[in-house]
Amino acid sequence: MKQILCLSHSPWQARPNRTQQLLTRLSDAQILFFEPAPPRDCSMPQQGRRMRPHIWVYTLPTPLPTFRDHPLLQKRRLDKITGFIQQTMEKHGMREPVLWCSAPNQSIFLDRLAYRGLVYDCHYFWNENFLEQESDLTCHAEVVFAASPGLAQRLAPCNDNIVLLPNGVNPLLFSQEALTLPSALAALKGPVLGRVGDLTSQVDLGPLIYAAQHRLEWQFVLIGRYTKPIAVQLSPFENVHLLGGINALDVPDYLCGCDVLFDLLQRDRPGSDVVSSRIYEYLASGKPIAVMADPRLPESFPDVIETAYDNYGFLRRCRRALEEGPSKAGLRREYANQAAWSSRAETVASILTGTGLF
Repeated sequence: MKQILCLSHSPWQARPNRTQQLLTRLSDAQILFFEPAPPRDCSMPQQGRRMRPHIWVYTLPTPLPTFRDHPLLQKRRLDKITGFIQQTMEKHGMREPVLWCSAPNQSIFLDRLAYRGLVYDCHYFWNENFLEQESDLTCHAEVVFAASPGLAQRLAPCNDNIVLLPNGVNPLLFSQEALTLPSALAALKGPVLGRVGDLTSQVDLGPLIYAAQHRLEWQFVLIGRYTKPIAVQLSPFENVHLLGGINALDVPDYLCGCDVLFDLLQRDRPGSDVVSSRIYEYLASGKPIAVMADPRLPESFPDVIETAYDNYGFLRRCRRALEEGPSKAGLRREYANQAAWSSRAETVASILTGTGLF
């Protein structure tokens, strides 16, 4: 039977991330999904959670070693984690599976675990602190999946088998005929501009604040978790609404209730050309879209997305999006259909079969 041992960079989430979206659809493989250890102030989740018929989730017993750790502490942690993974593999009868890595610091396991082949799914521009580890991981991989052309170019010197695999979306969620307008949006008067995604100090709120100050009749809806400093910073603006996190299945309802969807830049991702799954969800909704972007990078979907590079430009692009007719909705949905996670997973399965890993 096909077997995959996945070392995930983030916990198993109710709102699935890229790794979950891909592996969930590889239903003919037995998958052990190892998520990072929880923070010290959080309890340890139940081990061996069967999240899908073919996926079991385990939580590492201790955090991965870091650059700052003493060498003895690094070894102790690594021995404990490796022993836990090996015991779990034995419990499930897993021998020499495909090792699926999603972060450079997982390269420390290359000489410690038995596996038949290595997959590195690169979804993020890791900083230079991880350069040596990422190079090691890329060099040893039978196949590397890169989420953007920029990532593929960056990793190309270390591996000849790099496959461009952008993020995706489940378009069927957004093609439902009976979507329900959430009460939080029904009560708003005036054009509604919405963003989905968590808000931290790394999100550049400048364009949003500028637009909220100059267009008091516009209602800006922020859907996702947010920090207390963010709430304080946005509290003076009566036309900015923090709705908090929502169920992933409710996202189509909220997007349907917006007139324009927008996105902002992340300060911690300069130069990144990775198109987030959020943008593909926007496309699947068919709604007009306005985004902030890095002027050094090519525009993503320039025929259906309004792109801005400064505060005033963001205001103008939002206005243009609000004035847009329905003519581009079908093209946006077509882009989303082409980016379906099911198609992305088919590509993964085909590549793994072609390289002899499956």
